[in-house]
This record gives sequence, structure tokens and C-alpha cells, in this order.
Amino acid sequence: MSEKKHYETIPVGPLGIISLKSTDEIGQKVDSYISKWRNDSSVDHRHNINFAGYQKDSYLVDAKISRFGSGEAKGTINESVRGKDLYVMVDVTNYNITYSLCGMTNHMSPDDHFSDLKRIIAAVAGKGKRITVIMPFLYEGRQHRRSGRESLDCAVALHELVNMGVDNIITFDAHDPRVQNSIPLNGFETVSAAYQFVKGLLRNEKDLQIDSDHLMMISPDEGGMNRAVYLANILGLDVGMFYKRRDYSKVVNGRNPIVAHEFLGSSVEGKDVFIIDDMISSGESMIDVATELKRRKARKVFCAATFGLFTSGFDKFDEAYEKGIIDRVLTTNLTYQTPELLTKPYYINCDMSKYIALIIDTLNHDASISSLLDPVGRIQRCVDKYKNGETI
Repeated sequence: MSEKKHYETIPVGPLGIISLKSTDEIGQKVDSYISKWRNDSSVDHRHNINFAGYQKDSYLVDAKISRFGSGEAKGTINESVRGKDLYVMVDVTNYNITYSLCGMTNHMSPDDHFSDLKRIIAAVAGKGKRITVIMPFLYEGRQHRRSGRESLDCAVALHELVNMGVDNIITFDAHDPRVQNSIPLNGFETVSAAYQFVKGLLRNEKDLQIDSDHLMMISPDEGGMNRAVYLANILGLDVGMFYKRRDYSKVVNGRNPIVAHEFLGSSVEGKDVFIIDDMISSGESMIDVATELKRRKARKVFCAATFGLFTSGFDKFDEAYEKGIIDRVLTTNLTYQTPELLTKPYYINCDMSKYIALIIDTLNHDASISSLLDPVGRIQRCVDKYKNGETI
């Protein structure tokens, strides 16, 4: 991905990045990228009033959440944000952060993180010029449509943010992008990690043949077909799909249990297969799909998901790797990664910080991000380098 970008527009306002505690690590990386690009620029903007505060060592805004013994909290911003173009980053799935609740240690839930996000927006108090929320895992994204008498949590959350003055919402691989229809007059972008997955796999696997005779894209369910078809079309591959046969007479852990995974597609015998999904939650479905593909004599099985939650731990994946059912697992750093995960021999970490930095830098100039959202050219260049034996 090119680091050099030439803008034809002036910034919307001085850049400010508010990275909540849940995104500390990736926020630091994003800030470092933008600072380096702007300070290494051949153009000196320091004396141009339209570029006030353009070249700095850091764009991170000093903001914090303070908690009381009862578990209640308040958001505080310790510097002026008047007139700034603000980007607020939050990871609602980061359960590693704890706080004291009446003397007990409590792990933060998605609800806690979302409340902290609203506290920081409230602390801005309308003084910022523009507010963009970068929420990689869309809060309540799986509760996006109504089935019977139940809540529409994601749509309600989006309305809350918009009503508080948020102008744009950027998320990654939304479970169903149509939820943006709940806020049709505001900016909503769902970004794909397709390029990072391809790059991560090709960097770590040296004997792949990228053609329809040797590699196949697999969707683990009907809801994820768009992802598989998109990558298959770019790479010139065939597509297969599983559909989940569920027992609708029972509800276990909030969902109908899966009875079987049925496969639709051509033979996978002797082929490498690339399973792509939006998230690995417990991982049960992903391993079931991988097991079925191995039973159909697939050569290597690669599992990719934008969000690796691993809610049931890694034991099932360790066992599947030892049995040769899976060969690689790829997820991004958009959600919390345990130190244990990063040591797994089968795990490939796809870093998204540079991509987020490019999006922020481009939006700060009020320039189009269309080229960033559609990585076809970058993927094809990456594949060409791989085929030519060049370093990716």
C-alpha cells in the first residue's frame, strides 16, 4: 500500500485522534503512521494558516474515562478540541479491560465500551468541527434485523450516535451492511480486510498456486457469500458454499443449534481452500466446515475472519491444527488479541493500522476514499509479485 499520497484539498480542520483505552495499541500505530507521513512530506506547511497543526509529533487527544466505586463513569477531555476534525476509535469487544465495581473486578462488556464512547462524544460538547467514529466491530451488529418481537439494537445505537452529533461512522466487515439504512442521511462505511488477508497468506505460504484448478474460495454460510465471491472474482477462483441446517425447535446460548453443514459447489479434492467469514466467535462453525472440507479430501485449509473473538478459547483450534484439519488461521488486530493467540504456530496476524491511518489522513483532507475501499488493484499487484517470486 503506497504511503505517498498527494492531496488537492486543504484539511477540514486540525486533526485529532481520540483512541479509547480499548484501542490503545492500534491507536498508537495509526498516530505514528500519520505523523511520519506528514513530517516526511516535502512540503512545509508550518507557516500556512490553512494547515495549522498539520505537522505534529502526535495527533492523539488527551482524553480519559474515570470510574467511581459504584461502576459509574465520566468522560474527560484534557485539552481544547475546538474546531478539530476528530476521529474517535473504540473496540467494543475488548474484554481485557477491567474496572472496580463495588470492590469486585469487572470485565468491560460491549455495552460498557459503547457507553464510554458516548461519554467522550458528550465531553466534546459540540466544540469539534466534525466527529467520525471508527468502530471496527459494529456494536450489536448481529442484532440488525427484527425477527418477532425483539429489539433492533444496532439501529438504535446508530441513531444515538447520530443524534449526539457524529457525522460519519466507519466500521469493518459489518455483519449486514444494510443496517446503514437506519441512518440514510449520515456517512456510514463498511471496510473490507480482503487485501490484508491475501497479503498475509501469501507472505506465509510459499507453495500456493493461485488458479481455479488449485485454490478455491469457501463461504461457511449463505450470509457470507458476497465476501467469497468478491475475492474469487479478483483472483479468478471457483466458489463453494456451506449452508447451516438448524434445529429451530431449540434455542441454545441464544441461537438455534446447527444440525449439519451442507456443501454446495464443485469438488475440492486435492485443492487448497480458503474459508472467509466476518468473525470467529466460538469457532465451532469454522472447524466444522474445515472438517467437512478435509473429509472431501481438500489439501490445505486456510481460515480467515476479520474478527477473531475466540470466545471458547483455542483448544478446538489447537486440536484441529494437530490433526491436520486446519493449516492457517488469519484474523486482524481490529479486536483484542491475547498474547497466547499471537504465539500459535498456525496464526497469521493481519495488521490494519496502516489502512486505518490512510483512511483518517484521506478523510481529514475531505478527499475520496473510494480507492481505499476497493482494493482490487492492490490485491492483483500482490498476487503478481507472489507469482514472480518477489518479496511482498
